[in-house]
Amino acid sequence: MQPSQIKDLEDLDRAAIWHPFTQMQDWEEEIPLIIERGEGNYLFDIHGKKYLDGVSSLWVTIHGHRKKEIDDAIKAQIDKVSHSTLLGLSNVPAVELAEKLIRIAPPNLKKVFYSDNGSTAVEVALKMAFQYWRNKSPLSPPLSKGWGGDLKTKFLTFENAYHGDTIGSVSLGGIDLFHNIYKPLLFDSIKATFDNANDLIRQHGGELAAVIIEPMIQGAAGMFLQPEGFLKKLRKACDENNVLLIFDEVATGFGRTGKMFACQHEGVWPDLMCVAKGITGGTLPLAATLTTQEIYDGFKAPYRDLKTFFHGHTYTGNPLACSAALANLEIFEKEKTLANLPPKIAHLKQGLQKFYDLSSVGEIRQLGFMIGIELMKDRQAKEPYPWEDKIGIKVILETRKRGVILRPLGNVIVLLPPLSLSVAEIDLLLEVTFESIRVVTE
Repeated sequence: MQPSQIKDLEDLDRAAIWHPFTQMQDWEEEIPLIIERGEGNYLFDIHGKKYLDGVSSLWVTIHGHRKKEIDDAIKAQIDKVSHSTLLGLSNVPAVELAEKLIRIAPPNLKKVFYSDNGSTAVEVALKMAFQYWRNKSPLSPPLSKGWGGDLKTKFLTFENAYHGDTIGSVSLGGIDLFHNIYKPLLFDSIKATFDNANDLIRQHGGELAAVIIEPMIQGAAGMFLQPEGFLKKLRKACDENNVLLIFDEVATGFGRTGKMFACQHEGVWPDLMCVAKGITGGTLPLAATLTTQEIYDGFKAPYRDLKTFFHGHTYTGNPLACSAALANLEIFEKEKTLANLPPKIAHLKQGLQKFYDLSSVGEIRQLGFMIGIELMKDRQAKEPYPWEDKIGIKVILETRKRGVILRPLGNVIVLLPPLSLSVAEIDLLLEVTFESIRVVTE
């Protein structure tokens, strides 16, 4: 690319694009990093510089960039049809993918509802749970006649939870930094901790439609791990109090934790499960909400009863995205992706112990390929760096100089690389991250 073309692109970016989760005043003063292409576990910018993709392009890339089998599946589908609505019709890849998702999902999940991204998958789940109890209530007449008595309409969620950025999903969120400003727009939810969740379920069971949780690990909160056995206790409390349980596996699904889905670590099955991010291997937007036969049957009724699930998306079940997802899952089988993960996870765990040599590293949290390195101004006193110091941002800018792309969560440096990373690439990722933290904080 010619220097004049590069400058034009950089200028156009600053002039035209509003970047997500980005303070644009800072962005406009910087030279933007613009990616031109990808290959394997690496990205290349418009200057030709090569970077290890240490966060899987925001937690989506599974088998590396430009994976031939996925690219070929998309190209083959283009020659047939690129999009056909799922409203009143179906398409071949959507049917085939639904069958495959049910086959690999928890055994009680029997139906697949497609959407576009993690946030919409959660919106679908909360609306399904809400309407399920409405449909089930003998006091609830058709919608045209209004409400019919008290129903289970509330949701219990967790402190530090993150379930997406649409209004319903934000209402379920628990990170004040992201969500507090929007409180006037949100519906109320019951916020729990890992310590008091079961008590709150017993206390509010009669009004709770569902409990929603990111199983095993809270991702956007900074990779916070849940106590061992917590999901089993949560499932038991929901069963005893007639409350649905929703697992948000958007970030944790498709091998990120070492299992296909995080809930498989404890053998606990939800009533609804949301998946997205890695579902297409990092190629096209797609999400799904999986649910039980019982919940599905709760929406079957004569047309006049208006118990239909009135929800949908234009690109629901998009054939291109579903073809990519099918190829992605076939690679899992062909390359034995999950079976090859344990030694890599162990290597990561061992290599991370060295980070405690840095006085600024307060805590390291890991589940599989999901890692959070929390930086602290004073480790002994657990004193955080002030927000305005932008320590996390400074560290990831340093890693870029050294050829690794990362994305922080405040003062937490997140490592969430593709599952296809080799042992040598793991070592590179750890070495660059270590040195970058050392240069910025020591």
